[in-house]
Amino acid sequence: MNFQELNLIQPILQAVSEEGYTVPTAIQQSAIPHILIGKDVLGCAQTGTGKTAAFAIPILQLLSQKPAATRAVRCLILTPTRELAIQIDENFRAYGKYLKLKHTAIFGGVPQGKQVSIMRGGIDILIATPGRLLDLIHQGLLDISKIEKFVLDEADRMLDMGFIHDVKKVVAILPANRQTLFFSATMPESIMKLANSILRNPVEVKVTPVSSTVKKINQSVYFVEKQGKTDLLVEILNDATILRSLVFTRTKHGADKLVKQLSRTGIYAAAIHGNKSQNARQKALDDFRNSRVRVLVATDIAARGIDIDDLPHVVNYELPNVPETYVHRIGRTGRAGLEGTAVSFCDAEEKDDLRNIQKLIGFNVPVVKAAIK
Repeated sequence: MNFQELNLIQPILQAVSEEGYTVPTAIQQSAIPHILIGKDVLGCAQTGTGKTAAFAIPILQLLSQKPAATRAVRCLILTPTRELAIQIDENFRAYGKYLKLKHTAIFGGVPQGKQVSIMRGGIDILIATPGRLLDLIHQGLLDISKIEKFVLDEADRMLDMGFIHDVKKVVAILPANRQTLFFSATMPESIMKLANSILRNPVEVKVTPVSSTVKKINQSVYFVEKQGKTDLLVEILNDATILRSLVFTRTKHGADKLVKQLSRTGIYAAAIHGNKSQNARQKALDDFRNSRVRVLVATDIAARGIDIDDLPHVVNYELPNVPETYVHRIGRTGRAGLEGTAVSFCDAEEKDDLRNIQKLIGFNVPVVKAAIK
């Protein structure tokens, strides 16, 4: 199947063609037709499989084919992090560049003035993080009562990050007569309960097993003591064939500390986490995308919006204690059909975490013997 077979309008076909898209991914093939006929959709697919395009493309088409009755916001996409909001906004810009629809992203961590000014000019599509959205609503600066399309993106991360109450507050304000799209990379029972409370007779689209990991990702684990992790990481990163590497730590402090340790060995790295300003986070991402920085050290929340097709290498410096987080982490590599490598370090205190991860993914990660103890 190609994009022409999805009954898309010419301006969108031209835009996706210019982005280099030829064959829709499985989630796009399955979800787009249902969205185009107005169905609510519950979509589950592993990260890196094109979920954003699966909802952005049909939304752009539906809104462009129905003239706006007012200047009110017509579509709301709720997403957990500012990086992801920016990324989704960029995708709408790319797919909708030949349409007359207006869109913007709003998020915390920056002054609200510019965001409010843009919205006052009239916005069709709003991409938002929960905190800033509710803040502007409470100030009387934003009205979402005319929403026609509502997308809850990365729903599982919303739950992990404690946004569940904010999500429910937003849903309570939305009009009942709307189309709702619910997308997540994993679908635990708690997320299914949330989905059932906001979707109406949804079409379920599951193109891969829940919590599966991309087959093209080469996974391995080193058993190494905590004090030996930095030396092992330096040894791995000294391999010149690793052009870029995304390294995960559990904490913001740990990310900053690791960057300093790497710099002392001559490996220039940048950190990205919630304590960094928006400008600092964006600069670190841009430097990493453009290979000005070879190593990016990130916490899970900050890394949520990292969408780089050609990212060959991920390192779990510390294993996550939530098994689903492992799926999200290694899903940063092996995107857009490319191969990737995911390396994990496991110390004595993390062995239970590794067992839980392997139980979730149904796969025993191969063990590599480390030279560093």
